Amino acid sequence: MNKPAPAVRTAYPHFLPITTRWMDNDVYGHVNNVVYYSYFDTVVNEYLIRAGVLDFEHGATIGLVVETHCSYFAPLVFPDRVEAGLRVTRLGTSSVRYEVGLFKEGAAQPAAQGHFVHVYVDRVTRRPVKLPAELRAALEPLCAAVRVDQTE
Repeated sequence: MNKPAPAVRTAYPHFLPITTRWMDNDVYGHVNNVVYYSYFDTVVNEYLIRAGVLDFEHGATIGLVVETHCSYFAPLVFPDRVEAGLRVTRLGTSSVRYEVGLFKEGAAQPAAQGHFVHVYVDRVTRRPVKLPAELRAALEPLCAAVRVDQTE
């Protein structure tokens, strides 16, 4: 399996500072791998909430994670401060590929990078729906080399 090359900080248009917690460390003395996914989820949802396009309690459309991946390059350790970079590399008809880089504060290269793919569905039926115009507009500033695919 080929490990992807780490993306540089400038590849991400949005950043969220995240403070590691004592409980994030595992018995091996570094942030546990499952916590990285929590950081991914945090930066994606923080962006969507602040952009006003995620109403997790009452919104008619919700994003469900259908694919995830993470490549690890260097350990993060409490009390490191993390800067989570966010970009969108695929904006489809009903799905979005969010890519995240986790940088130790001030670092040029990520300690880890990965992605979430969300399929947007009707909250009640759980059937895929077309991305709402407001969501698409909020995501466009995050787009980096986006392949817009209207055929899915």
